[in-house]
Amino acid sequence: MRIVMLGPPGAGKGTQAKKIAEEFKIPHISTGEILRKAVQDNTPLGKKASEYLDKGLLVPDEIVEGIVRSRLKMHDCAAGFLLDGFPRTVRQAENLDEFLKEENVNLDIVINIQVEQRLLIERFTGRRTCQKCGATFHIKFSPPKTPGICDKCGEKLIVRRDDDIETVKKRLEVYETTTAPLVDYYDRRKLLVNVDGSKPIDDVFEDIKKVLEGVKS
Repeated sequence: MRIVMLGPPGAGKGTQAKKIAEEFKIPHISTGEILRKAVQDNTPLGKKASEYLDKGLLVPDEIVEGIVRSRLKMHDCAAGFLLDGFPRTVRQAENLDEFLKEENVNLDIVINIQVEQRLLIERFTGRRTCQKCGATFHIKFSPPKTPGICDKCGEKLIVRRDDDIETVKKRLEVYETTTAPLVDYYDRRKLLVNVDGSKPIDDVFEDIKKVLEGVKS
């Protein structure tokens, strides 16, 4: 099965993508994780990407497209994959279409997780991240046992630069102007399925699972 996940920042795409990948035994390809690792490792790509990520802007298409094409050519993607964080623009979607055509395969479904902006802002601004091991918590939905301290390694929790309220608002604005048109793009191709992402995590997953089992059958 070949799947694309859509939805605004904070909609829960990453969480649901991991659950789907485990359930259906396909690789979860997160461009966000790939880019964050590049930034953390201070690679040439990471240095370029950080200039955009720190401002809440999208990383340029040519950087991301190269990463994704290389990843999709790996042997574990032969039987399917789940893309999380790509495509983010119509141009990227067209680039993906070209690549899949070259490989003689097609997308099976595009899952669009919908969440209203008020809840998205609440999810982001309450998030806390361990500066050592990377574990994440939320002061309301999944608080650490000791406020401000990581349950896993005991280090201090911080608010990531891309989780402060001004950066969050900027990211949502960028999504609406740049990424939201993908919904229409895939809807016109009869690939889009909308899912309510405001429900509890397990309920959202059950809704997605039903949709994917229908596609698989």
